[in-house]
Amino acid sequence: MLKMFSTQLAGLFNRLQEKEEFSIEDGARLLAQAAAGEGSVYIFGTNEMQAIALEAVYGEEPLQSAAILTEEVELEAADRVLIVSRYADDQEAVETARELQDKGIPFVAISTVRDDQEAESLNAMADVHIDLKIKKGLLPDEMGNRVGYPTSIVALFIYFGLKFTIEEMLEEY
Repeated sequence: MLKMFSTQLAGLFNRLQEKEEFSIEDGARLLAQAAAGEGSVYIFGTNEMQAIALEAVYGEEPLQSAAILTEEVELEAADRVLIVSRYADDQEAVETARELQDKGIPFVAISTVRDDQEAESLNAMADVHIDLKIKKGLLPDEMGNRVGYPTSIVALFIYFGLKFTIEEMLEEY
């Protein structure tokens, strides 16, 4: 089962690398504006996606200028935000996006766009949206259902793509 899971995961990583390459680059460019200037890159993750914020701030190689977005944070015009959620229509993520729009703070979002999602969603609201493309589990089980829904693993893959690209941009800057 683990071998099948890793094969499916590798395939998903390859598809994301191909299909989201330009969005990752655009997202990195937007986030690098804060890291290169006077701002911070704030990260807001819902549920299991808090792993991305923790990695960016407390990981072995933290993202330059990264901080976790909390209610106490007073955002400045130079700040940028990364919102990460399982689905693009996650209510908490959409509320955060709405607040950022009201304040004029540019942001990048990482989430899966569902076929039947609500009208208001991150993919329509974000300056740059990166689609996780995980609409169902990666493996079939004995009952015909799909299991193995690795949203946080895939979001971390995207995060590292953003981080590496930001670092390359800052080196050139």
